Amino acid sequence: MSAVKNVIKDNYNMMLLKDYLRDAIKDAGFSHAEISKTPTGTRVALHVTRPGIVIGRKGSGIRDLTDKLAVDFGLKSPQISVVEIEKPELAPSVMCNRMASHLERGTAFRRATMWTLKQIMEGGAMGVQITISGKLRGDRSAFEKHTAGILPRAGHHAEVIVDEDIAHVGTAMGLIGIRIRIARKEKVVPEFEMKKESPKNDDKPKKGKQDDKPKKGKQDDKPKKGKQDDKPKKGKQDDKPKKKVEEIKVDDVNVEVIKVEGKNDDAKSESEVIEKEEAKIESIDTMEEEEANMK
Repeated sequence: MSAVKNVIKDNYNMMLLKDYLRDAIKDAGFSHAEISKTPTGTRVALHVTRPGIVIGRKGSGIRDLTDKLAVDFGLKSPQISVVEIEKPELAPSVMCNRMASHLERGTAFRRATMWTLKQIMEGGAMGVQITISGKLRGDRSAFEKHTAGILPRAGHHAEVIVDEDIAHVGTAMGLIGIRIRIARKEKVVPEFEMKKESPKNDDKPKKGKQDDKPKKGKQDDKPKKGKQDDKPKKGKQDDKPKKKVEEIKVDDVNVEVIKVEGKNDDAKSESEVIEKEEAKIESIDTMEEEEANMK
């Protein structure tokens, strides 16, 4: 027998084994089985929600199951271990079996679907999709999809994050199929981890508010027209000389002397001013004498 046929035969036997375990330990909440071959035999790890039902009283259930696997499925010296599931709401096979049991009792399919959807989301799932198909309302076949949360449907993340399982239920109307896909937060890649509140980036400049770039029409470096502070304004020249008034007595006559600061003091000294004032006084005296003579 070629290697390809051996692989196909092993996969077919594993499929039959899982189908048997699903029906045999349905009440224990069977999720999945991990089978590994070792030199001493075959190890079978059963993941269930209630391990006590699988083990049985004084290990009777484990012994019966071990004999069944060795005889019917040809496993060499099987060694069975039971693992309890921490969160059964996040196991699609467990939820498929629960929903199937509700439909077998006669519960309306929409009520069973919404109840299962609520249980999965409250269990901490990132997203879920439940598809139910078959003769739901009449003779014609139909299907419905119900989705909640975030559920990748394609690509590498859909293969890593999403777990799915299928169950079939036989009802009076016919066969109904249930498919549940659950996305778990624990399997999210760290780069794409979901965060409830994204931090505010205050350091980053917002669009349209760039302080570094100068705005058009508002260039502070360039001088504005008509507002040049370097040039002196008209009528307000601080560099012009200021006048200073002093009083000097010449022959019992008060004479005002105007000093101009900032200009040449040699050109207009006090002596020149005094000489001019004396000349004015002499001219006044001569005018008075002439008037007296005329009289």
